[in-house]
This record gives sequence, C-alpha cells and structure tokens, in this order.
Amino acid sequence: MIKNKLKEQVMHIVFLLSACISILAVALICIFIFINGIPAMAEIGVFKFLSGTVWKPSSNIYGIFPMILGSLYVTAGAIIIGVPIGILTAVFLAHFCPQKLYRILKPIIDLLAGIPSVVFGFFGLMVILPLIRNYLGGSGSSMLAASIVLGIMIIPTVIGVSETAIRAVPESYYEGALALGATHERSIFFTVLPAAKSGILAGVILGIGRAIGETMAVVMVAGNQAIIPSGLLKGLRTLTANIVLEMGYAADLHRGALIATAVVLFVFILIINLTFSVIKRRSKI
Repeated sequence: MIKNKLKEQVMHIVFLLSACISILAVALICIFIFINGIPAMAEIGVFKFLSGTVWKPSSNIYGIFPMILGSLYVTAGAIIIGVPIGILTAVFLAHFCPQKLYRILKPIIDLLAGIPSVVFGFFGLMVILPLIRNYLGGSGSSMLAASIVLGIMIIPTVIGVSETAIRAVPESYYEGALALGATHERSIFFTVLPAAKSGILAGVILGIGRAIGETMAVVMVAGNQAIIPSGLLKGLRTLTANIVLEMGYAADLHRGALIATAVVLFVFILIINLTFSVIKRRSKI
C-alpha cells in the first residue's frame, strides 16, 4: 500500500514537471520572439511594417504585406482543395466504407499524416509543377501549386478529426432519421453531419493551422517572390518562407524584421488556437 502511494506521488511529480517544462518552453519562445521582434517593428513602424508592399533589406525597406497576403491566399486555396475532400472522405469512412476496405484505407491515411513536409514539397516540385507548366502555362511555381500541395497535406488532419466527430454522434440520431422515412444518405448528411459540425469545424481549424505554418513544402513550389500575388499562376512568398529564406544571413535590423515577421505569424496561430478552444467549449455545452 505504501509502495503504491509512493509510486503515485513520484508519477505525480514527474507529470507535473513535464507540464511545467512544456509551459516554460512555450513561454521562453514567446518571450524571445516578442523581445526581439517588437523593437524592430517599432523602429520600422508598425503600420509601415504591416502594410508596406516592398521588402528590400538592402535598402532597409521592410514591408510584409505581400507575405501576409501570400500566406492567406495559399491557406484559402488549401482549404478549398483539402477541406471538402477531407470531410467527404471522413463521411465515407464512418458510414459507407466496407470494413475490409476500411482496414486498408485507414492506415494509408494515417501514413499520409506522418510523411515529412519536404517529401510533399518534392512531390509538388517533380509532379505538380510540370503539370501546371505544361497545361496552364507559366513557370509552374505559383500560388496554385502551393495551394494544391498544402491542400493534400491538410487532408489527413481534416479526415482524422472529422471522422472521430462523426462517429461520436449517438446512433439514435441516425436511427431516428431512418424511422422518419429518410434515406441512408439523407440521414447522414442532414442529421449526423449537423450534429458533428463542431468537431468537423475543429478539424478544419487544425488543418488551417498546419497550412499557415508550413514552410519547406511552400518554399519548394511557391516561387518565393516577395511581391503582392497577382494571379493563381504567379509566384508568391509566405511569412514562413520569408523567415527561412533570409534568416541564415540576416543581421541587425534585417534579423529583427524577420523575427517581427514571426511575431505576426505567432499572432495568426494564436487566433487559430483560440478559435479552436472556443469551438471545443461550445461543443461541450
């Protein structure tokens, strides 16, 4: 009895230390980013930094508005491509897929979620870019290519969370709809899906978080031009790509501007996470 209590106390301390270390790590990252980024943003000018359309470090001109638009555009494109496919696939897996086929598809989807982003980028570089170049024109490195790659990347996240939410809906909802004369399809799309909308939306938000924070895959296919995007087949640069491309040789104000870019990206991610928390709270009510 005493040994069991001692073990419980030891594990309690271990779990508490692990939680504290995690919180401390996040806090240190936040402190570092804001301490180094806010002064640079203030020196450049907050409005000038956020709304400036020219990024030219050699002339001490730092405007990240093209990168903000680039991140928003490719994320929106990824949502348009990945979310419908992910939700419909989740519906198929939960209510239409035969058990034998499910045993094959589910591991494949889980494997897709674990593939490194650089592999997706290489796939985009070798397959998607030539297809766009040959059939739509341009160089291939474009907003469209980045959106397609990111759309493919967020599909496993949307599928996983959405399928869990759909399966969590009580069976009585589906059976009640059938009892009222609805078909199998109508029972699912007009009864089960509305009941699971909070969980599905949470999956979409998690997918958005991955899309807006992705770096390597976007760097490989987006063209990395620090200009306001002018079309689906034109190149662009995202906030994450801007940081990774120039941080290796940046110094002084240039380095501070890149860290300030990370501050803006951090705020975007924070808004997404807060939205996810609000949705979770509402779903529990």
